[in-house]
Amino acid sequence: MTLRFGTDGVRGPAEELTDELVGALGAAAAKVLGGASGFLIGRDTRASGPRLEAALAGGLAAGGASPQTLGVVPTPTLAWACAQRSVPGAVISASHNPWADNGIKFFAAGGRKLADEVEEELEAVLDALLADPAQAVGALDEVPLAPAPGAAAWLDAVVASTEGRRLDGLRVVVDCANGASSALAPEALRRLGAHVEVLHAAPDGRNINAGCGSTHPDDVSRLVVDTGAHVGLAFDGDADRVLAVDETGRLVDGDHLIALFAVDRRRRGCLPGDLVVVTVMANLGFRLAMREAGIEVVETAVGDRYVLEALERTGGGLGGEQSGHIVFADLATTGDGLLSGVQLLDLVVRSQRPLSQLAAGAMTQLPQVLVNVPVAERRADIAEAMADDIAAEEAALGGRGRVLIRPSGTEPLVRVMVEAESHGVAHAVAERLAAVARALCGG
Repeated sequence: MTLRFGTDGVRGPAEELTDELVGALGAAAAKVLGGASGFLIGRDTRASGPRLEAALAGGLAAGGASPQTLGVVPTPTLAWACAQRSVPGAVISASHNPWADNGIKFFAAGGRKLADEVEEELEAVLDALLADPAQAVGALDEVPLAPAPGAAAWLDAVVASTEGRRLDGLRVVVDCANGASSALAPEALRRLGAHVEVLHAAPDGRNINAGCGSTHPDDVSRLVVDTGAHVGLAFDGDADRVLAVDETGRLVDGDHLIALFAVDRRRRGCLPGDLVVVTVMANLGFRLAMREAGIEVVETAVGDRYVLEALERTGGGLGGEQSGHIVFADLATTGDGLLSGVQLLDLVVRSQRPLSQLAAGAMTQLPQVLVNVPVAERRADIAEAMADDIAAEEAALGGRGRVLIRPSGTEPLVRVMVEAESHGVAHAVAERLAAVARALCGG
């Protein structure tokens, strides 16, 4: 067995991430990414984290790196530390997945996620190590893991991102998903003067993302309404994404947040190139709003690392995903849920308007229907094979709708996404295209 990179590192059931595999991955990472002067490791709150940390450290040391641990920290904390120290690093996390899953995300020296070609090189070196018993990594539990400086400096940087402005008088509900932000997010917001109510900040190794956080925002929505809070923030397990809730309890997703930030930054003259980077999943309503605001939209494949690559290529300053990964290129090298939350709260205070009004004015979300079509044969060219059907449906939508068809990167599925001015129209189009996909792929 070996490991393959998906859209955000290696991820799967923790029991399948054996010490042998993870140790070999660590050795491969040391050979490809370096780390003789330091290779940082962070993890979220999953029960499997300490075991995988020890295995990864053993492999890194065997490959010539000098592993150091930050302990339990958000993914953006690790990336920030890598940028500050110019060393590579890895986060042991399965992000928003359940506790029984885990994964490993790597960062190059400088705190940026790996390009496709670097991941391919890592896979090739890993395969070679696993195929040669003479290169097996041993004595994993005997490798000393030195402590690295903690999260205090990153927290200082997040607090300083408001440029001295305060959040005094703002009432905020924070859902930490029983994850890596449990201790840090409430501290940062209180330092800025906000009154903070905290939800799901008691991790036990098994309750990360369990009915809470950005994938389950019902609790934060209820508490915002019950307490009369101004804003709610919901993080995922490793706190690299955030979704918001307005004062009425309504969810404000990543598209709305990016639209808000883009318009605000353009107005203040700090949106380089007057452009914003999003993935193909961004709502058509977002694109229409940006066109009206005079902001160019640059589109990428799904995955925040592709957003980061496009920001670097274009010189852009803002990008992100509907899921709540948001990148402020002048402030961070990757998506940072707490930083995004702080920037949102600062915007609310500066505008002196409730979040519901801000979100409604930023964009109008068109109904979106997503149909996952199980298929017998995974076809990478499914969109090309259905090009005529897609063109016909989009023509019928008359510029007020959009079709996106793509194969899943991890499952035997074709994802059919349709946006239209009404849910009924979007659903009908999605079902017609799903039927075509089944016929082509043997579903």
